[in-house]
Formats: sequence, C-alpha cells, structure tokens
Amino acid sequence: MFGGFGPIILGIIFFILSKTLDNFSVNAGQILFGIVSTYVLAFVQAGASVFNQIETWSLPKSMLFHFSTLYFVYVMCYVLNSWIPFEWQVIAIFTAIFVAVYFIIWIAVYFSVKAASKKLNLQIN
Repeated sequence: MFGGFGPIILGIIFFILSKTLDNFSVNAGQILFGIVSTYVLAFVQAGASVFNQIETWSLPKSMLFHFSTLYFVYVMCYVLNSWIPFEWQVIAIFTAIFVAVYFIIWIAVYFSVKAASKKLNLQIN
C-alpha cells in the first residue's frame, strides 16, 4: 500500500540535495535505478514478514532470518546506488544504525501487539 512513497521520498531528497549542495547532480539512469531500488526495498520489506508467520520456527530464528534478509538487501541497495560508499568504516556505522533502528522498531511493534492482544483478551472474557 505504501510502496509508492519510496520514489516520492527519493525525489524529495534529490530535490533538497540539489538545492543545498553546489555540485550535486544525478542523471536519468541514477534516478531510474534509485526508483527501482526503492520498490525492491519495499517488496523485500513486505515479503520478509513471511519469516514471522512460519509457526514451526522459534521467535529468535524468524527474527534472525527477517533481520538478515533486510540487512543484506539494504546494504546491497545502498552500496549499489552509491548512497553509502563500499568502505568498511561506513558499513560498520550503517550496521550499527540499522541494528539500533531495527530493534527499536521491533520492540515497539512487539509491545504494541502485546497490548492489543491483551485488550482483545479482556474483551473476550
């Protein structure tokens, strides 16, 4: 449903960069590759939720597969688009930020679902 927002956000970022950086320019190929990349990211993000729906998997196993899939695709996409350089220091910083954001979002979703299920259980009883 929200897959179309990626290219819009990409366009806004490119616009802001073009207005704030003197030497910033992108060509049509970079724009096209960026748009396709945002759709790939949205597709993988949505598809990776399947790991959380495999009932025979433990929570740590499904989290590991979900995290690994997202991390790999995000790193590849960011490096291939030259949004981050392929330098170990930069990838280490990206990894630290990705891990922090991933777990903040995961914890927020976990407690949100837990509160909603508790509320539903109270309504049932």
